[in-house]
Amino acid sequence: MGTVAFKLTTPLQESVTKFLDRKRKRPMEPTDGSDDKDLELEVPKKKKLLSTAKYIYKTLFEGQANSDITVMALGRTWRLHKLYLSQSPYFQSMFSGSWMESTQDFVNIQILDKRITVTALDEVFGSLYSDDIKIEVDNVVGILATATLFHLESIIEKCSEVMLESINAKSAVEYYDIGCAYGCLNAKKAAFDWLEKNMLSVYPKHFKLLRSISINLMTELVSSPDLYAMQTEFSIYTLLRTWAYLRLHPHFLNQADETKSLRLDDQSTEQHPTEVIQAFFVQRSKTCSFLATPDGQQFKKPFQALRTQYLTNHHTDLKIILADNIIPKEWISGHVLDHWNSILKVDHVASDEGFTYDNDVFLNNCMRCGRILQEPSYQKWRWTGFNFGLDLILIVESRVLSIRRHHRIEHERLLSLQTKRPFMIRASVTSALNGKTELTQTSDILSLSLEKNEERTIMLLDPKLVHPLLISVNLLVVDPPTNPDLKQGDLHTSEDINIPISDIGANSDRRSITPTSCNDSAIFVVTPTQDGDQMSAGLYPRLVPSELSHSLSSSISGGDAFTGGVNCTN
Repeated sequence: MGTVAFKLTTPLQESVTKFLDRKRKRPMEPTDGSDDKDLELEVPKKKKLLSTAKYIYKTLFEGQANSDITVMALGRTWRLHKLYLSQSPYFQSMFSGSWMESTQDFVNIQILDKRITVTALDEVFGSLYSDDIKIEVDNVVGILATATLFHLESIIEKCSEVMLESINAKSAVEYYDIGCAYGCLNAKKAAFDWLEKNMLSVYPKHFKLLRSISINLMTELVSSPDLYAMQTEFSIYTLLRTWAYLRLHPHFLNQADETKSLRLDDQSTEQHPTEVIQAFFVQRSKTCSFLATPDGQQFKKPFQALRTQYLTNHHTDLKIILADNIIPKEWISGHVLDHWNSILKVDHVASDEGFTYDNDVFLNNCMRCGRILQEPSYQKWRWTGFNFGLDLILIVESRVLSIRRHHRIEHERLLSLQTKRPFMIRASVTSALNGKTELTQTSDILSLSLEKNEERTIMLLDPKLVHPLLISVNLLVVDPPTNPDLKQGDLHTSEDINIPISDIGANSDRRSITPTSCNDSAIFVVTPTQDGDQMSAGLYPRLVPSELSHSLSSSISGGDAFTGGVNCTN
């Protein structure tokens, strides 16, 4: 983006302009109205003169005529005028109060903000003598910092406008930090929104930019329900793993040639960069999780913000996470009981009961999925992983985004048998052309209940959305976790805690029944599975022989398993 010029109007400039214009006006010559043609010939032609603002700027600022104050900053001096400097509340207070500088003709300003430059000071001082200011993208931060020092709200507003128009991969993190430092809430919010939508699709390829994200900003981004994942929650985990490594190794792939050093496919090392990063965690000492080490404790909050209940939905993902040993194993194993409880409940709750939570509960517990659609063609896909018996397919056709509960007879044993399955969903679509977020469309939070192979429309896509499109989908298909404080508390720094499966749920509140005789109201039986080669134990109420036979038959034929399917694209 090139130079942007803004008109700045101040009361002082208006009054000076009016005064000079009034002096330039010449009285009209009296006429008798006898000859209109002659009158038209006598009207003087207008000549463009040097404007008052330009004259003031050229004579008083550049020419330093009649200066009554010298300002020194960053080793340079400006011969200026108190009358014009007083447009700034900073100087107005200095010259009108009881400060020592009010009676002096020399002021030395100590600049502590490293973002303020000589060029920025010159632009801001010059703007006090003119009705416009030129703000370049490369210098917008320096001008903003300078305008903030001198409390020039009009310039601060113009800097915010420039930043809003120039947010991209290289500037987003800097603009967010600048917005926090100088109170530019619009720029801060716009930069954060850009990062929510683009971080997972852009920053994995740019190590230098990814490294620049602070721990606090990364924590906020990972915590956000509006974060666009690329595929599933596991993509957020792998980004965090790379980011943590880069923060620990500031010189990794940081050669002078930025083009090569920022690409994941850089061939300057013997191994692929992602392999180097993963090997760092896999090969370190296994006495405790990485987050429990002195180096790792600083990254605890961003990893806590992960929705770890969705990191256990695919066996390959889980295998990598356990091998990395970055997050404590109890964070993962703690979700097993919740998942098992959800599996047991999913086909034993009436489908007409509905499935509705308030928006905050949904947003704080939903699964985050995402995808990039490069071209405007018919496309359908599913996200891999365990999905509690729901095989959900997303479809885009003729600018309509819909969802289908896929149910094939040959896979019936692996899917939920409920006639209807309720769930909640929200979709968001962003047009991200050339790295700029042009338009975003978001659906309402919908509570749906689909029959087998039923399809529902989620949203009609705005015609203004231009490909490539970033799609983010939030899903909640089972009840939220019952232990929200699972990841709170101190991390173990000794040997890893290995929780046997037999101990999971050992502390749950359940009544223990031990049969003592054949007259007890319950009996403990062992039944074969449908395959006939394995045995499963269970507690059944005492039944007469015919009832017992029917119960065992029902238990054999009624067992269900659940899956989420495999990824497929058109």
